[in-house]
Formats: sequence, structure tokens, C-alpha cells
Amino acid sequence: MSHATGRRVVFVGATRGMGRALSRRLVERGDRLCLLGRDAGELARAAADLGVRGASAPPTTVACDLSDPDTIEPALDAALADLGRLDVVVVTAGEFATQEALEAEPSRVSRLFDVNVRGVVLLCEGAKRRMLAMGGGALVVFTSVAGERGRASNVLYGATKAALSAYLEGLDHRHFRDGLRVLDVKPGFVRTSMTAGLREPPFAGEPEQVARDVERAMDRQRSVVFTPRAWGPVMSVVRGLPRAVMRRARF
Repeated sequence: MSHATGRRVVFVGATRGMGRALSRRLVERGDRLCLLGRDAGELARAAADLGVRGASAPPTTVACDLSDPDTIEPALDAALADLGRLDVVVVTAGEFATQEALEAEPSRVSRLFDVNVRGVVLLCEGAKRRMLAMGGGALVVFTSVAGERGRASNVLYGATKAALSAYLEGLDHRHFRDGLRVLDVKPGFVRTSMTAGLREPPFAGEPEQVARDVERAMDRQRSVVFTPRAWGPVMSVVRGLPRAVMRRARF
């Protein structure tokens, strides 16, 4: 990850929110994208939008459903065939539900872990193999500050993001010397369709702000970025709180 433009980027999650904002910034700086996702209509609209923002032609779109492992390898093959190489793979897609909704409907728990852990890890493993075979590349994967501590308000969602962050850190340790760069993006509360209707905490951010922070972190070859940036020191304090305090806090 560097200031170089013209990178070939596989992007999973460009159809809305933070992913849409980041994909626009990458196209405007001259990167070529291939969009992966499960909704053909949304992918087509995202590709058309990017096509008028600096891309020489609308990005190619490829069907890929993170809840269906059988779609992942074929999607990566199609992206590689389209782009010719994989310099960067960005994953902003994920599943979200409140703790209350997940407890009320246990079948949603399975999908939450299937998408946020199994699906994302399988996609990263496939991307990793292809990039290492070509000498290296970069994985940019969105997790969440929810994975920093086990918290009463988001037990299950937080567990998926904690698992994903642990995987990304291990991947970084295992393959850094092989030329693989891994960036774990940890957003706090961001105003998107996913968070609409939820009580807004301090330091709430906008998708465009997150996109700027991530782009800067990519250019600086960071391994972790908290965004909005105020969440870094906030979570440093939260990580240091004794468990007895966390029990009483109920946040």
C-alpha cells in the first residue's frame, strides 16, 4: 500500500455506506476496481456511479455472497481474470444486528458468524494465496471497535469482530515478510443505513470521514486504524477497564 495510483483493487461492499465512500476515493485517484457482492442491481448502480467519477469505464461486477462459500473462489478467479493482478483486496461488507434482535431470532446468529467470520476469512484466504503467488499485495478489512472488549450491549456482533481482528493480526505476523500487508480498519459508530435508528454515542462519524482515514492509513502502510480517530484513545481506555467496572457499565 503506497501513494502509487493505478492499483488493481477487488472491492467487496462498495454498494453502500463506508464502502461506497471509500470506493469513490480509490477510483478518483486512478485505481481500477472490480466490485464483488450479492445484489446484482446494487452492484450495477455502484459501478455506474464509479464510472462517472474517474474510471475509464464502469468497474466489472462479479456475484459473490459471503454467506455462501461456494461463490467465493469463483468470484476471485473472475476478478483476477478481469484485473490481471490483485494489488489490493478491500472488504467492507458484513452483517449486523442488535443483541436484542439476535437473541430473539437465533437463526440470525448463524448468519452473523457465517458472513462476518467464515465468509470474510475464506475470502481473505483466497485473496492471500493469489497475491502471495504474485509477490504480495494488501488486504484492507473492516472489523469494528465492538471487537475490542466483550461488552453487554453487543455480545454476539462483538465476538464476530474480535475473531476477525485476531485472524487479521495473525495473518499480518505470518506473511508480512512475504510481502502481504494487512490493514484492520476499526470503525466506531458511523452514520449509515446499518446504524439508522440506533442511539448515537459521542464521536459518531460520517462515511466520507472514514474513507479519508482509511485512504491515509493505506498510504502510510498502517496495520490498524481506528476511525473516526477519537475512537483510538477511547478504546485504549476501555481495554484497560477492570472486568468489575465493565459489568457495572453495561455499555
